[in-house]
Amino acid sequence: MTPKHSFCLVLSLLVLAGVASSADKVLAGKRESPFNLERRELWTSNNIHGTPEPPDPFTTQDAFPKLKFFEPLSAGLVPGTKRMGIATRPGKIYTFELRPDVDSSELLVDVGKTTYGVVFHPRFAENGYFYVMYILEPGKTEEKGSRVSRFKATGNPPVADPKSETIILEWPSGGHNGGCLRFGPDGYLYLATGDGSGIADWNITGQDISDLLGSILRIDVDHADPGKQYAIPKDNPFIGQENARGEIWSFGHRQVWKFSFDGRKRLWAGEVGQDLWEMVYLIKRGGNYGWSVMEGKHSFRPERKKGPGEFVPPIVEHPHSDFRSITGGYVWTSPRLPALKNNYIYGDYDTGRLWSLLYEEGEVVVSRQLADTQIRIVEFAQDNAGEVYLVDFAGGGLHKIVPAPPQVATKPFPKKLSETGLFASTKDNTPAKGLIPYSVNAPLWSDGAEKERFIALPGDSQIELDDVVYPHGPTYPDLGWRFPDGTVLVKTFAMEMEKGKPESTRRLETRILQYRKMPGNDDEYGAQYWFGYTYLWNDDQTDAELAPAEGADRKLTILDPKAPGGKREQTWHFPSRAECTLCHTMAAKYVLGITTLQMNKDHEYGGTRANQLATFEKLGIFKDKLPKPSAELPRLADYHDPKQDLHLRARSYLHANCAHCHRMWGGGNAEFELHATIPLTDTKAVDTRPGQGLFNLKDPRIITPGDPARSMILHRMELTTLGRMPHVASKVVDEEGVKIVREWLTKLKDEDLLKKPGAINPRVVVEEKAK
Repeated sequence: MTPKHSFCLVLSLLVLAGVASSADKVLAGKRESPFNLERRELWTSNNIHGTPEPPDPFTTQDAFPKLKFFEPLSAGLVPGTKRMGIATRPGKIYTFELRPDVDSSELLVDVGKTTYGVVFHPRFAENGYFYVMYILEPGKTEEKGSRVSRFKATGNPPVADPKSETIILEWPSGGHNGGCLRFGPDGYLYLATGDGSGIADWNITGQDISDLLGSILRIDVDHADPGKQYAIPKDNPFIGQENARGEIWSFGHRQVWKFSFDGRKRLWAGEVGQDLWEMVYLIKRGGNYGWSVMEGKHSFRPERKKGPGEFVPPIVEHPHSDFRSITGGYVWTSPRLPALKNNYIYGDYDTGRLWSLLYEEGEVVVSRQLADTQIRIVEFAQDNAGEVYLVDFAGGGLHKIVPAPPQVATKPFPKKLSETGLFASTKDNTPAKGLIPYSVNAPLWSDGAEKERFIALPGDSQIELDDVVYPHGPTYPDLGWRFPDGTVLVKTFAMEMEKGKPESTRRLETRILQYRKMPGNDDEYGAQYWFGYTYLWNDDQTDAELAPAEGADRKLTILDPKAPGGKREQTWHFPSRAECTLCHTMAAKYVLGITTLQMNKDHEYGGTRANQLATFEKLGIFKDKLPKPSAELPRLADYHDPKQDLHLRARSYLHANCAHCHRMWGGGNAEFELHATIPLTDTKAVDTRPGQGLFNLKDPRIITPGDPARSMILHRMELTTLGRMPHVASKVVDEEGVKIVREWLTKLKDEDLLKKPGAINPRVVVEEKAK
């Protein structure tokens, strides 16, 4: 892997003060003419073509187009049959026939608990046994909260009675529960346990082999030792050792998220890291994989007590600029794609990136990205032919890898902002004709930066209002807009180099998001492909250059009378192209600021204020008329305005800064939702014990009405180190936001507020009855 590129550029304020004559010139720029409110002008200067990277060699497509599951988490073959099993998070486990035109699945059993793993006994055709890992009570730390049970199925298709359950093994639950189950080539059952933590291995169990946490276990489920429903194989590495659990095969794991065996009996594992790295390991008997003394090859808490054995390094690491939540896969053996033969196929849940590596004679000889998908890759599965499938948690389908279509020759991708066709003059910061300026009700906190925003719609194309419901469905109150192919969203970030002096403002970067509808995909899923790029402004403020794919850092020196010595240094992070997908997710409808909630406000159009939704309707930017007058449509409060309702301001702030992750399928590890359209009683955050660490707080809850000191949501907003929220795109505490949320939490004892939505005119939905 190429290490994350980083560079520092200390900006001299004496020079800057001479370059920037006014904040209006620096950020707002000179305008040749005000925005035309009477007639829509068209954007026809688009020059953004292709991609700056070499094209990916592969893409994905539905393997079973007629088959979808709700939140699938685990998959595996049913031995002795031509079926595959799928376990869903709510506990329903299905099997289906392995044929491309399959249009139905059959319920095997409903466990009724949050289920992480399923595996079928190698002699399933004879004994009907399969094994399930589930959680007794999600979100709680319990001594025996994680469980593996055996069930017995009969018939064809197989069906199991929940009463056939036999509890095999239990261990403590917590933030990381593991849950992957596989039978090895030796016939033993291997299973992963997480460290039972959420942040920094708070139980200090990673190096502790006296418990089952933070390990891969190996047990014999065909025999039983006294007092157990399984036996410990005699050749396990720690059997008979004092203060050691004999079930452990390897340890020092934070959260192995999927492992597998290949035809050479090698055990591969994807390990979810914490601060900076995601890892791929080859698991050895008795191996110590370092957590939490190490994170991959890097020191994490070097002062902690080390367990037995030398640390085993990963064979591949991915920095968090590329991966955020790795999913381990399988070695490809199918003859269908010869280029992938013997390659280990794996991916990333958060970014949707699909990778492969070829490992020969003790080293990685090939490592490459195969595809950049929009799939929440939560699991991989492999059939008897060696074909590897991607399991999509949000979309619910299984996907196969196919060659990418031939690339149509295009113009070179613009390396400078002035080449994109988005600006008539980058030097004067003048947008191109047809760009639509906009603003939002509740801006995302960006470490004190100001932002200027534009929408670029190709030609006379139009937007469909509140038309995106996927993946949640029409009953989910937070809807998205559907944009035409080729849409580009533009946002320029600028910072005052001397606090309180607008004339010192400097443009730092201009980020763009480009929407490209992928051929052959429908509009519900798969067509929503957004690509993010950022351009770094030069010192002369005349143009901006395309940032490297891996992102970059720039050190800013800012004059601030409140800082020690009158100045402070601030690191500004330019996101990698993979990082864009961390927030712009399918669950968040990809586009965060251009929604009805955010856009339903007045905007300053060159001296004239007008409601943006009404303006878009008037100019024909919307495909259809507004369903109601803008005054009756949903909107967020302006949290900067102290005259507005405090409850609405606080909910608006949390919506803008947190809700794109903290929603169903949004990527946030904690299972609560913070979008403003629902009452607090529906967020699963009020009086809920944190599942990702206590941070030395006394009996904390995510939101503790009336008690800011016990409210984890506030505490993590105030952090600047480990555990800070938001955990991406911010390094500086938003003092105004902290003040708003603290005051709101103090007054939250009022039970009526808990039942009150956090948006103005919230969209009310009626749950559809199950058909």
